Amino acid sequence: MHTLTSTRRPRWRSLALLAICLIPLLWPLQRLAEHYYQDELASQNRQTLDLYVANLLGTLHRYETLPQILGDLPALRAALLDPLKLEAVTNANRLLKDIVDQTGAEVMYLMDVNGNTLAASNWDKHDSFLGRNFAFRPYFIEPLQGRLGRFFGQGTTSAKRGYFFAAAVRHQDEVIGVLVVKVDLDHTETLWGNTPEQLLLTDQNGVVVLTSRPDWRFRATRPLTDAEQEAMIAIQPYPTQAPQPLNLTPGAWLIQTRDIPETGWKVSILAPRLLVDRSVQTVVAIGGGALLVLMLLLGLIMQRRRHYMDRIELEAKGRQELEKRVIARTADLEGLNNRLKKEVLEREQAQQELVRAQDELVQAGKLSVLGTMSASISHELNQPLAAIRSYAENAEILLDHQRTEDARGNLKLIGELTGRMASIIAHLRAFARRDRHAPESVALQPALDDALALLAKRRRAMAVELIRDLPDAPLWVQAGETRLRQVLGNLLANALDALTEKANPRRLWLSAERRDDYVYLYIRDNGPGFTRQALEHAKEPFFTTKTRTQGLGLGLAICESLMRALGGELLLANHPEGGALLTLQLRVAAPGANLQPSEDLSA
Repeated sequence: MHTLTSTRRPRWRSLALLAICLIPLLWPLQRLAEHYYQDELASQNRQTLDLYVANLLGTLHRYETLPQILGDLPALRAALLDPLKLEAVTNANRLLKDIVDQTGAEVMYLMDVNGNTLAASNWDKHDSFLGRNFAFRPYFIEPLQGRLGRFFGQGTTSAKRGYFFAAAVRHQDEVIGVLVVKVDLDHTETLWGNTPEQLLLTDQNGVVVLTSRPDWRFRATRPLTDAEQEAMIAIQPYPTQAPQPLNLTPGAWLIQTRDIPETGWKVSILAPRLLVDRSVQTVVAIGGGALLVLMLLLGLIMQRRRHYMDRIELEAKGRQELEKRVIARTADLEGLNNRLKKEVLEREQAQQELVRAQDELVQAGKLSVLGTMSASISHELNQPLAAIRSYAENAEILLDHQRTEDARGNLKLIGELTGRMASIIAHLRAFARRDRHAPESVALQPALDDALALLAKRRRAMAVELIRDLPDAPLWVQAGETRLRQVLGNLLANALDALTEKANPRRLWLSAERRDDYVYLYIRDNGPGFTRQALEHAKEPFFTTKTRTQGLGLGLAICESLMRALGGELLLANHPEGGALLTLQLRVAAPGANLQPSEDLSA
């Protein structure tokens, strides 16, 4: 036993020596991990910084031109021309308050050429600006010099931070006053959220004006010059005239900064280095663990090698015994081989049964699809057939009255409808095969007008009032000409069905808008709306609240399938004021060249 122990010791000593030699490899691993995680953190913070700057500039640009535009309002000019007239000043106060309520600005106020506030949106508040003089502020001086006034600071009256835009108010090319708009930027701090990264926005003096850390606010990031301190005392941008320095621990933060030239600000994101250090420590720990595992594997391999040599010796001794057992094992294998042949034969028979069952399932699937297509074709052709019948009856009446031209027009429309029926049938066949047609640019309004034309007679017979709120300019969407008209026809027909049992007045609202990369079409009626069960199952095939003679429950299911094939979506809801609200979401497309004149809705 003592001899065995003495032979193992040199092997474990070799492993320990190898581990000591490999441990220095963890240092370059640490350096690589630091470089990688710093780059990852910098990339994430750069994107966050770009988003924050874009949001901040968007807020400022929304109000930048407001004082220049509002300076031409007669009520404000009247208050400046006759400040002693109570009615003029009162009208100006109320006008500024209404504008603030509509635009979301913090406050607006009107000053004369001496800097005295004559009217303000907060005229009825305890901290009203009325009577206050702000001639010392840069945003008052710059408009008098013909420039747009810009300034960020804390209000001397409200003690609230804000960004000020100001423009001169003129009368016959003469400056008679200054209009100021104050924008509240406090909410930009709350947008940052509770994250390890910190926001730091400094002005041209290097003083922190916006930050996610309240204790950093109005602290100086660099020493102020004498000129900057004098200007600070004159214009009073901060609550203190001697900002305390912002002492950040060197090396504790990874800082990324972006300049905003139009405001003179700098926006910085400070990420704690601890975020990188933790990840690096994890990588090093994993590397150390991998090294330990490697050492253990090497030891295991060495031990297995020793066991392998022992086993070779034992196998040499047992080979003779194994040869004696070969004859007995051969007999056993023959019996096993016979059993395997029998099992293989049984498996082949089971495989043939499975193939026959699969063939029967495929045939049943074909029959199911054929039934669905037949029901869909009858449902989708019902509307064009009704229109053809109506046009044919009208043509017969027109021919009786010798109105051949009008009758010819009806026959032409019948020809167009038959062509459309052929297109619908071709599309339904392709839809059953799950073909994917390339989308094209289609104008929404003409397609909607065509669908309305098919249902015009029915709508007038039901005395349904149509309320349209559609843009004059065509809204181009990605769709198919036939598929879009098919969807619109189904949705409008369902809306009229919902109004069948409704007493007068019956109304149908149509509106559309474009938001981002989508066009939204809203179809609303004042019928009974959807039940909870209908909202959950309305898009399922063969679900319907109508009788079997009124419908098969395929309309909305087909519309949903077509919309998803076009990259859009069909949304169902109940309007808060009653009735159903159907929203059709379609992708925006480039304007096409095939804009067709819409059909006459009165036909």
